[in-house]
Amino acid sequence: MLTRVKSAVANFMGGIMAGSSGSEHGSGGCGGSDLPLRFPYGRPEFLGLSQDEVECSADHIARPILILKETRRLPWATGYAEVINAGKSTHNEDQASCEVLTVKKKAGAITSTPNRNSAKRRSSLPNGEGLQLKENSESEGVACHYWSLFDGHAGSGAAVVASRLLQQHVAEQLQDIVEILKNSAVLPPACLGDEPDHAASSSRTLTRAASLRGGVGAPGSPSTPPTRFFTEKKIPHECLVIGALESAFKEMDLQIERERSLYNISGGCTALIVVCLLGKLYVANAGDSRAIIIRNGEIIPMSSEFTPETERQRLQYLAFMQPHLLGNEFTHLEFPRRVQRKELGKKMLYRDFNMTGWAYKTIEDDDLKFPLIYGEGKKARVMATIGVTRGLGDHDLKVHDSNIYIKPFLSPAPEVHAGSPGPGDASPRCPEG
Repeated sequence: MLTRVKSAVANFMGGIMAGSSGSEHGSGGCGGSDLPLRFPYGRPEFLGLSQDEVECSADHIARPILILKETRRLPWATGYAEVINAGKSTHNEDQASCEVLTVKKKAGAITSTPNRNSAKRRSSLPNGEGLQLKENSESEGVACHYWSLFDGHAGSGAAVVASRLLQQHVAEQLQDIVEILKNSAVLPPACLGDEPDHAASSSRTLTRAASLRGGVGAPGSPSTPPTRFFTEKKIPHECLVIGALESAFKEMDLQIERERSLYNISGGCTALIVVCLLGKLYVANAGDSRAIIIRNGEIIPMSSEFTPETERQRLQYLAFMQPHLLGNEFTHLEFPRRVQRKELGKKMLYRDFNMTGWAYKTIEDDDLKFPLIYGEGKKARVMATIGVTRGLGDHDLKVHDSNIYIKPFLSPAPEVHAGSPGPGDASPRCPEG
């Protein structure tokens, strides 16, 4: 009897919490939308589940733990397990993927002149799964391993789309730079098509003062080289990969935005991906998911959480610069608690975007508005709605019972860490502007 009661309550609460997210798996779409799904709902393809098994995985009482079948293997002996979050949504809104991508130079792409003397990279990966360059590497391309996790919310549409398409955007972005990456002995050219500069000439280190004095190599002197007042930044190869991953996240989010008028792509999702390319491990995270490396018993964090608290200053600054985004309903300032009308004229602690500490200010009428960021810890929310500030999708997310869009405050930009699967090798520091 108790089990049946628990089952009824769980099913009832699951339906309430899911809202319209449960209907998106049918043909009618979500929230009454007649648009077709971009991809049919399912669990990660590498699990190889039948439709009946997918339905069984959504049992909020049994909550079966899904793992890889004995007949299936993933690269690097990758393990995987998942279980539905009971009471959160009718179906599991999270997704994952694991693939080996082959990146080839884009047809007709302009690259720098290759260095014939560059040595092959040696594998530092387990089981000899390193991505050694083959003799005919230009035609063969370069393989890279790709893993991804997507934590969906308000529907599974965005997570499903991202799990199918983000790796394609990653591969497309890497196509433009794959030949440069293979030539590790030469720094990336500032402009594609430039000849690689193997020797640093005196003109590259000429100071502005020496240049203006008319020294050797300065403008107007004999054998004058092209004018160059400042040295050129040296960009490591790893920073090109980081830039490619950042661009891939941006393009994925733009594609979701474009296609939501053609397909029913519900909700949004965080995105955490790991790419192993040419012996380097890259972890890109947009959201509050976490990635760690355990090496010799030591836990090495490879990602950080992006929440209303960790991104307070970015959110407040955006609201300060574009107050119309607040819809005249919110204040960008932070207070220790809600301000009450009886406190008008009094001084209360507050924080603005340019502050890490707290100060007192005189309470005004505008301070009575609901704060942009409210709550703390896991209960912190942007506009009293969402507890994560980076991810994909959420283009139609609005403040409850209003026409205020929250997407302008949500960024698809990932934080990318790079390192070696083996010991040593810290994340590179890309030159700042």
